[in-house]
Formats: sequence, structure tokens, C-alpha cells
Amino acid sequence: MKSKQRITLLLAALLIITSFQFQANTLSNNNSDPEKDKVLIYILRNILTRSHFVVKDMNDDFSEHVYEEFINGLDPNKRYFTQKDIKEFSKYKYLIDNQLLSEDVSFYNLVYTRFSEKIKNAKSYYGDLLAQPFDYKKKEIIDVDYEKVPFAKNENELIDYWRKQMKLSTLIRIQDKTEKQKLNAQKDKKYKKKSFSELEKEARTEVLKNMDELYLRIEELEHEDWFSTFLNSVVSAFDPHTTYMAPRTKERFDQDMSGKLEGIGARLQKKGIYTHVFELVSGGPAWKQGDLESGDIILEVAQGDEEPLDIVGMRLDDAIKFIKGKKGTEVRLTVKKKMDGSNKIISIIRDVVELEETFVKSSIVEKEGKKYAIIDLPKFYINFDDQNYRDSAKDMEKEIERLKEEGVTGLIVDLRNNGGGSLKTAIEISGLFIEKGPVVQIKYRGEDPIVKKDIDPKMQWDGAVVVLVNEFSASASEIFAAAMQDYKRAIIIGGNQTYGKGTVQSVLPINQFTKYNKDLGALKMTIQKFYRINGGSTQIEGVYSDIAIPSRYSYMKFGERDLDGALAWNKVKQANYVQTNSYSNFTDVIYNSKQRISADPKFKLINKYAKWLKENQDDTTYSLNIDEFFKENDEQEKASKKFKSVFDYKSNLEFASPKYELDLYKTDPSLKDKRIAWHKNLSKDVYVSEALNVLSELKLSNKNEIVKN
Repeated sequence: MKSKQRITLLLAALLIITSFQFQANTLSNNNSDPEKDKVLIYILRNILTRSHFVVKDMNDDFSEHVYEEFINGLDPNKRYFTQKDIKEFSKYKYLIDNQLLSEDVSFYNLVYTRFSEKIKNAKSYYGDLLAQPFDYKKKEIIDVDYEKVPFAKNENELIDYWRKQMKLSTLIRIQDKTEKQKLNAQKDKKYKKKSFSELEKEARTEVLKNMDELYLRIEELEHEDWFSTFLNSVVSAFDPHTTYMAPRTKERFDQDMSGKLEGIGARLQKKGIYTHVFELVSGGPAWKQGDLESGDIILEVAQGDEEPLDIVGMRLDDAIKFIKGKKGTEVRLTVKKKMDGSNKIISIIRDVVELEETFVKSSIVEKEGKKYAIIDLPKFYINFDDQNYRDSAKDMEKEIERLKEEGVTGLIVDLRNNGGGSLKTAIEISGLFIEKGPVVQIKYRGEDPIVKKDIDPKMQWDGAVVVLVNEFSASASEIFAAAMQDYKRAIIIGGNQTYGKGTVQSVLPINQFTKYNKDLGALKMTIQKFYRINGGSTQIEGVYSDIAIPSRYSYMKFGERDLDGALAWNKVKQANYVQTNSYSNFTDVIYNSKQRISADPKFKLINKYAKWLKENQDDTTYSLNIDEFFKENDEQEKASKKFKSVFDYKSNLEFASPKYELDLYKTDPSLKDKRIAWHKNLSKDVYVSEALNVLSELKLSNKNEIVKN
């Protein structure tokens, strides 16, 4: 049964909601609509409790989650609420579940009203603090892990929190200006340096300007924006991938992503007041530039050499307008790196982002007299509305056939950074490498698992296979990698484990459940869970590599396992399948690779770098004494130089396009340039080199032998 049909049946009982109608009241000055809010709570509560994958009781634990999530969503940096406020809010800590059952928003109204008052006070706080120089000789520190920092005891301590945060922002700018002066003085002997007091005043003025702009943007936010924060604190109690999308957010979600986009090639997401990088478009400018990564937070945007614009607190639609731009223009992003929390300026030249780069492509390489190929699969794409549109399974099958014609004897399937896509194509692509049989199990709430099979007995590729993954390989990528691992059809090589997203979401327009005449947005809800054919879930655990290679993410908090409220790992009954006996030396090849990796100086350095990044991630304190602050930065800079060459690598391998692409170069010269750049990157990719070592060692066994499970 198709997911859409099943969802219709699962939610049929909710049609009773259509009789639940309210008459809209006159809107208040902040555009709030109390009756609309009640409708939303009623419908979301019913959908989630009846149809979310997890049966979740709306109890005290649920109430506590909503309580903490909403307060933290409004005040993540502990700038507004004091312990007195929290004490007052706490009377609702275990009552929110009861309120939601009667569409009561008393908790929301209390916290939001207090928050609005605090926002008005904030201007006087930072304005007064930035009116005069700070005491830069004072020995004090600030901890920027605000989850660990308690709420201020009183207003005096709250103002001191503000003082430290404003002082840190000023110190960062002073340090930046000092570094620029040094560089300018080195370039120009006549360059006139500014005094410390001049630099300090400039820094405070910039911080003040950014704060003023931030609060102008906050004042422009409407009731819908804040109430959406509350609703997301409610729906996230079910799992982190279940989200409420207000009408504007839903409209963005529905925008057609096909064709061409002029910009940097990144999909962005709003979390609280911050703009997060959700994913990079494969082949796009940001992806090619290499510094911007999923999970980074964009703080400022500058057009070329212009002064940067602070986008913290800015609506996502407006932030995107500044980040996008004409082909060939430069945008400079100041980002907070997910890896270590450091700030970094990233320069990207905008270009036309063509979705052609998200399609399957391959490259051929010769090693020790044999031909091998790497197939890059950026996502599991399909278009259910257009049968003539390309899909990844058909493209994979065609690509493999072309490579066979060129005498290729082994394949690397590159799933690094592949965040998933179509389940259907993941099953069909798995079927290209096995004879017919189970590929994955899916489970709806309260039902037995459904075994999804490859029903085509044809094996498109019966040669050696290596699957290359990393910590960003997720969802459909994990289904394919897990199937190859369970069948022992391929060796999985890459990060220690993949992302671990083993759930499926469906987007439900809320208006289909009510006659209410205003747009209510949509709910993206978790409805299914994936399980491997060996019975284990891909949720949380992902797929552990047969050969784990050190990467920059090796010790970082990363993946589904680090998301609050992520669904747990569990098992179901194993499907009925038989392992292939594709290789005669499977275990030996894995052992040899592990020995090479442990002895390789390059991988040892990457491992040290990963540990250093983890230490930086864990160290969340900064000295606010200017001498110590500068000293810490100098030490950090010196330490980072040790790892400057960490990913410098050049193999003697030469990669080339398959023959069919050579004809395409004549009609599309830009394709040739793109492929040359890609081949150059492959020759400098240490992970690809080791994957080729593994591939070249694999020896095929008698195809007719099987091992029963």
C-alpha cells in the first residue's frame, strides 16, 4: 500500500475535526488570533496522538519537555529571564499537558507576555553597557555553553550577563581589527595605525549597530512567528523530526527546487533567532568551495568588500535575499562552525546552481592495469508526478551498463554527504547488486513490519563493490549501505558510522482536517521507521563501517544520536534472506585496510586533528581579560597551523570521464570544466585512494555459493 493511501486511512478518524469550528475574533494589535491558536492546538494534538509513529502520553514528562523547549526557544542565551521569572513560570511545568487538552494557552501567554516586556528592557541594557569602554584588564571569563549556565538570580546579575556578552562581542571585533592592521602595515609601510582607544570605540559602535538592527528585526516578528516556536516545542516532544510549519514556512517548503538557482547552493533553516545551514546542494558554489558545512550557523552576510550585515534574528526569507545574488558576485559569510564553535569568514562566488550536479555521475581510473570506477550518487532522486523525469535507479542502471562496456572490473559507490531521498529508488538500486530478495523493512505505528523486496532477478553488477560513506550519509543512503552489508555484497568504508536517521516523515496540510477558513500551515510528522533485513533499526546506530577511517567528525557530537528526543534503536524479526558469498577474501581485505590506516601518517594526523576539534568543541569558556583573550587566540592560531596540511594529499591516479560524456562536452563546454574539477578533487581525496586499495584487493568467489542465514 502506498504511503499516501495509508496516511489517509490512518487519519480518517480525524475528519471529525471538521466539525470543530471557531468564529474568528477581531485580531489584536500584534496580529494574534486566539481562536486560530486554539484550532491549531486541537488539530495538532489529535493528529499527533492518533497517528504519530510513537504512542506518546501527554503526561508530566511531556509537559516538562514543552516547558523547557519553549523557554529555551525564546531565551537560548539567558538574556531575558531571571530565576524569579522561571519560578513564576514553573507553576505550569507539569500542567501544560492538561492545558493542551482543553486548548488553553495560559502558559504561552504568560511566558510570551513576559518575554515581550524583557525585549523592551534589553535596549536600555545593551545601550548603557556599550556607551563606554569595558574594563579590559579585569580577570574574568564567560561560558558560552548557555545550556550549562543558570538563569540570572536577579536583574543585577542579568545585566552582568549582558555586560559579559557585549564585552566578548567587542573583544572579538578588537582582535579582528588589530589583525587587519598588522596585515595592512605589512603590505604598506606608510599605513597609519589607529590607537587602541580608536579601535575599541569602533568595535563598540559596530556591536551597538548590530544590536540595534537585531532588535528592529525582532520587533518586526509577528504573533505567528512566536506561536510557531511554542507549537514546535509541543510537536518536538514526539521526536525531533516532527515540526510545525506556519503558512510562510510551508510556502517556502513547497517551492519548486527544479531548474536553476542563482546563489551559493545551500538550503537554510531557521532555529530560534539563528539561520542554520541545513544541507549543501551537491555541485553548488558552497559545496565546491568546501568550507561551509551542514550545521554551521550564519551570523553575518557581506556583499564583496562591503560592511557585513548581521542576520541574527532576521526572518529566513529576508536572510536568503541577502545570501542569494547574481552569478559571479562574491558573498562573505561570517559563520559559527558546528565543529568547534569558532567564527570563520567564508568567501563564496555565487553561481547558477544546476540540479544536473545532483544526478548520478561516474569517473574511471586505472590502477595496476585494471579499470575501476567511482559512481557519485548525491541523492536518491525521483519525480513521482513526471514518469519521464530522471530517477536515480534508472540512471544508476544506465551508468553501470556504460561502465561495463568500458571494461570496468570494480565499483566504488560514493554516498558521502548523501542525505537520502526516495525509498523506492534505494530499493531498486540495491536490486542492481543482488538477485531478488528483501532490502529493507518498514513499520507503521502498531503494525507488523512490511518487508520491501527487490523483485527483479537480474543482477546488473556482479563484480566487486565498495560503498563509501561518511557521517552525513543518511536515510535512504543507510538503507542501501545496510542492505549491501547484510548481504555481504560490498565493503562499507568511511566514517565510524553513518548519520542514523531511520525514520520517515509525511507533510500534512492542516486545513484538510477542518473547515476553518484561514491557512493553518502544515505538520511534518514521523509516520514510519526503517529496519534492516537483519532486524536492527538504522535509527540512532546508522550503519557502522566495516572499515572506519578517521575524519574530522570522528569525535564530534554529531548525528541522530545527539538530537534530543530522537526515537530509540530497537529490533524486529529478521527478514528471510541469504547472504551472497561474493568474495573469497572479504575478512582479509578488511584486516589489511585497517592495518594500512593505523600505520598511515596522514590518517594519524587526521585523527589528531579530530581530537583537537573535539577539545575545542568542549572548551566553551573565554577569558574577558584582553591580554589573556589575545594570548588564547594566538595559541589557537598556532595550534591550527599544525593541522594546516591535514587534508593535503595527491595521488598519482588519473581520473577520466566515461566515453559517452566526451560527446556531451561538444554541446556543453561547462560540463567539461566541471568534470575536470571533479577529477582533480578525486585525485586529491585520500578516502577515495584507500577505497580503491580495498577494491583492488577484493577477489570474487564462486557466484553459485551462498551462505544461509
